[in-house]
Amino acid sequence: MTATELILFAFAIFTMNSAQNTKADQAPVTLAHVSSSFHFIVHAPLSTAATLFGPDGERSWAGEDWNPQFLYPQPAKDIQGAVFTIQQRHGKSLWVTTLFDVPNGRMQYVSFVPEVRVSTVDVRLTSIDASTTRVEVTYVRTALDASANEEVQALGQSDRQEGVQWQEAIETCLRKSVCR
Repeated sequence: MTATELILFAFAIFTMNSAQNTKADQAPVTLAHVSSSFHFIVHAPLSTAATLFGPDGERSWAGEDWNPQFLYPQPAKDIQGAVFTIQQRHGKSLWVTTLFDVPNGRMQYVSFVPEVRVSTVDVRLTSIDASTTRVEVTYVRTALDASANEEVQALGQSDRQEGVQWQEAIETCLRKSVCR
């Protein structure tokens, strides 16, 4: 676990414990925790495909709802340690790029929606041949309050279906030569 991940984990636990405000005589609260994965193929070399999985690189294929606002670095750049926000229906989520290793096809993110959920997104790319890359994405989500359990469970279900949409969006981006 990197220092950034450890700090975010500690902050999430602190927030979760503060939000629950449990007393010794209350029953423990069960919080939802789900892990889901999907994979797909991208018809591009690993070196090209990997650049599409940074927060800024995703802008070219992830749709208008994906609009990261970079806090660090300025100007925006896909690097390990980048910190950015995304506007979501529960407010802003804070994201940290905990791993960004383009040559080895590894990206990882931690996102946090205060008092709602904390998530990790792990992206692993594997070169199949000179022009084809396998992409595996794993989401791990944890509710920070029992009121978010249903949402976390629903996200876990929908995450499993994302591979087809991601593949189509990336292939369209590559075909139209509009990828960053």
